[in-house]
Amino acid sequence: MKRDHRGGKSPKAAPRGPSQRQLRAGELVRHALVDILRDGDLHDALLQSASVTVTEVRLSPDFKQALCFVEPLGGTQAGEVVAALNRHARYLRGRLGREIELRFTPELRFVHDESFAEAQRMAALFDKPEVRRDLGAPAQAPADGNGEGDKGSPAPSRRDISPGGGGGAG
Repeated sequence: MKRDHRGGKSPKAAPRGPSQRQLRAGELVRHALVDILRDGDLHDALLQSASVTVTEVRLSPDFKQALCFVEPLGGTQAGEVVAALNRHARYLRGRLGREIELRFTPELRFVHDESFAEAQRMAALFDKPEVRRDLGAPAQAPADGNGEGDKGSPAPSRRDISPGGGGGAG
């Protein structure tokens, strides 16, 4: 089997997710942004009155761009809050550069985190009676070895499930 110069098994390997370093640096940026937003130094009435949760920060492989997922408390005014954060992205980047130690301070881009709305939609879907009926598992007899389970076949013995098969000794 051929190997490429990077140690992979083939040059057409499937794309991987973010590296451990990207994830760790993303969490570092997220925590720093939370601290900066908590300070309330932004001169924007909307951002001073809104409580914003930074749910995730995804860094590009070169660490020069950061996609920041945010959710305003209660999900109200999400579009306006995201627009205000993007207006103040340069200021936030400058503050971020003083808070964290990375070779490059990433360019920040804020987007609304849709995962909360999606989770609420799925919870509402699972609460529908017809979905609950379809998801309900049929009642099964307990198979706890007390004779109440499947009476048609005995429980397999250690000999029956040996790795060599054939049921021989060993």
